[in-house]
This record gives sequence, structure tokens and C-alpha cells, in this order.
Amino acid sequence: MIHGSAVIDKSAVIEDNVEIGAYAVIGENVVIKSGTVIGTSVYIENAEIGANCKIFHGASIGTAPQDLSYKNELTKAYIGDGTILREFVTVNRGSAKTGKTIVGKNCYLMISSHVAHDSILGDNVIMVNNSSTGGHVIVDDNAFIGGNVGIHQFCRIGKGAMIGAGSIVTMDIIPQALCAGYRAMLNGLNLVGMKRRKMTAAEIDDVKRAYKTLFMSKLLLNDAVAELSKGDSPYVKEIVDFIKASKRGIARPE
Repeated sequence: MIHGSAVIDKSAVIEDNVEIGAYAVIGENVVIKSGTVIGTSVYIENAEIGANCKIFHGASIGTAPQDLSYKNELTKAYIGDGTILREFVTVNRGSAKTGKTIVGKNCYLMISSHVAHDSILGDNVIMVNNSSTGGHVIVDDNAFIGGNVGIHQFCRIGKGAMIGAGSIVTMDIIPQALCAGYRAMLNGLNLVGMKRRKMTAAEIDDVKRAYKTLFMSKLLLNDAVAELSKGDSPYVKEIVDFIKASKRGIARPE
């Protein structure tokens, strides 16, 4: 059902079984896939919204990036299937540098959270109220971003990591880690999250040993990474590969 007060650009592609609420505005270059529900006063342009999403009152999707170098290039925002965007969430489209901003499948972005231009969120990411990514941030699958968290541009949050409320993240956070603080530091591992994702006790022990090798041994970081590279745990390999790929450097325990 499409409410009579909704304004829909003639170029928009609206699939079957889409609901659009009162006073919503669907601008140009938009695709909305089947089963998605668009709430009242939502604004969408230059975006592709996946199937079975739910977008609540006042959200704004696909608007121009907050980037002074942007010169009205044609770019887009992508929202994956099954994702929920609560009230007043904002997702800017990409800048000319990458052309896209991506929010993955089955994510849950709570009230007033913000995804900046050229950021990429994996699947099953949760962002709590008023949390925000800077431009070009990567948040990997199953990460949890607490309320009022700010993530500096170009940072990366690893798979399954959990960021405590009110933290300011200025360096990369390794997979499965807990971190918190005004300048976020590691506070151990997200053991609850690992158990919820059905990791076995042996797999969790592998990650614990990797954490101790990296941060509680006397090895230099490069030597610790080299030591961990000898193992065959896929979860430890994720951590090793993450560190090797880090451009900003990784956060460490205080």
C-alpha cells in the first residue's frame, strides 16, 4: 500500500508488496524491493533498498555525502535485505572516491545513528542510538556499536567486535574484541558474542590464546603476528589478516 500523500519520482522502481507511509518522499534513482515497509516522512534518493527491510519515521537514505570534495557526481547507497533502520537514521550515499555506501543484510540501526559516505557495514551489524561512522569506515559482520559511539574516518571494526557506549574509535579494532574509552582501548574479548554465534569452546580458546600472544606476551607485535600465522585456526587467521591489512594501526589494551 502506498499512501496518497507520498511523493514518488517517476524514475523510482517500486516492487510488489512494498508499503510507503504518509508524506514519504521517494526521489530519483531509487529501487525498493519486495516486502519493504517505508514509514511516514521518510526521505530516500539515489538508493537501492533490499527486500523485507523496515525503515521508520523520519529516516533519510541516499542523501549527498558530507564531503567538501563532492561535486554532485552520481553515486548511491545500498541497504541489504532484512535490515531495520529506526527513526531518524541517516545513510549518506558514496562520494566520487568509491561511488557507494553499503549497509549489509539484517543490520539493525537504532534511532539517529549515522552511516557516512563510502562506509561499508557488513551483515548483522548493530548500531545503537546516536552512534556514527565517519567516511570510509568498514564495520565487519556481527559487530556491535554501542550508543553515542563515534568512529573516525577510515577506521575498521573487525568481525564480532563490540564497542562500548560513548567510545571514540580512532584506530582499528581487531575481530572479536571488546573496546571502550574516550580514545577506545581494548578491554578483552567479546566472549558473550562468540558464544551467541555458536563458536565452540575450542575455537574460543584459540582466540583467547591469540589475544594473550598479541597483547600479554613480551613479543613485539610483528613477532606475535608471525607466531600466530603458524596456526590453522580460521578465527585466529582473521585476526592476523586484519592486523596485516590495517592502515591506521590497531587499538591495544590500556
